[in-house]
Order: sequence, then C-alpha cells, then structure tokens
Amino acid sequence: MPKVAYTEEDRERIRTSLISAGLELMAKQGIQHTTVEQIYRKVGISRTFFYSFFPTKEDLIVEALYLQQPKIIEHVRKLMADPTLGWRDAVKQFLHSCCYGEKYGIAVLTIEEQQLIFRRLSEESYQLFREKQAHLFGQILESFGIKADTANINLFTNLSLTAMIIRRAIPDTLPLFVPEAADETIHFQINAIVDALEILKEQNPCLR
Repeated sequence: MPKVAYTEEDRERIRTSLISAGLELMAKQGIQHTTVEQIYRKVGISRTFFYSFFPTKEDLIVEALYLQQPKIIEHVRKLMADPTLGWRDAVKQFLHSCCYGEKYGIAVLTIEEQQLIFRRLSEESYQLFREKQAHLFGQILESFGIKADTANINLFTNLSLTAMIIRRAIPDTLPLFVPEAADETIHFQINAIVDALEILKEQNPCLR
C-alpha cells in the first residue's frame, strides 16, 4: 500500500529533495524548460503531493535560487583562490560561468521568468528576495576584494544581471539584436564590467 502518513521529518526531507531536484534540472535545461512534472517525478511523489509543499512552480524556483547562493559563493572563492589565475582572469571566468549558467550548473532567470515570479511574490517575499540578493552580490564583491557598500552592491548587481539577461534573451526576447554577435557582445560586456570592478577595487578595497 502507498504511504499516506508522513512525519514532519519526512516532509522536510521531501521538500528539500524537491528544491534540490528543481535546481539541478533548472541549471541543466533552463528554468522555462523545467516542468513541475519533471521535478515531482524525479523525487518520486505525486503532483498533488508536490502542491502541498509549493503552491506554484515559481515558489519552488525562489527556494531553489536561495539554495544556489552558497554554491555560487563557493565557486567564486575557489576561482579567486586559484594560484593559476590572475585577479582579472578569475573575475572574468566567474562572470562567464554566470552568463553561460547552463554549462556550469548555475540557474539564471530570463526576463520573462523574472516578470512572472515577481508578479506572484508577496511584498514581504519580494523584500526578502532583495535582501538575499544584496547579501549574495555583497559576498561576491568581498571575494573580489572590493568594499561591499550599498552603492557598489547595487552597481555590480545591475551590471552583472544585465549581461546575464541579455545573453539569455538573444534572439527570442530581443529579436532586433544580432544573434551572430551574441557571444562577442557578452565578452565585451564582461570585459567592461571587469574594468569597472578594477577601478572599484582600487578606490574601495575590502579591508578584511
């Protein structure tokens, strides 16, 4: 007979498994191409049971993005500690891995996904997301050796997300952009971001 009663420990384990499975699938095949059915089948539960944990797919996506944050910090710190990489090369490699997230196991939101998710978030959940996002980008800046004050965090967040979003948006969401030059465009953006970060590093070093 199928199990019908679950302890709180069982439910927490299943919830964690759903978030992990969702993040794994989204990082490999993109968020838009990951379905609720793929996630609950991977964990081995029913659709109905899935929705007892997450009212919508978007709720799970947010939790998966939170789960991803420590992995991103670990990735950037590993690159910065690599003795074979100079500062610029390490920063460029990190930004490249974020822009081409599907190749490196990093889930990145498209423009459409951002719009859909934030239409569904409550004001409280939205504020929590922004706080966690600022904390993440602040930790990345500190790993780069740059002071993580509000102005630096805000600038770095916008510059980074712009490159990531544009890379994911060409040509489907941005049809007037030239797809043949997409990779060259992202390479140019990454170099420009690193130039800006290098100036910040000189002007606002992290005093840890």
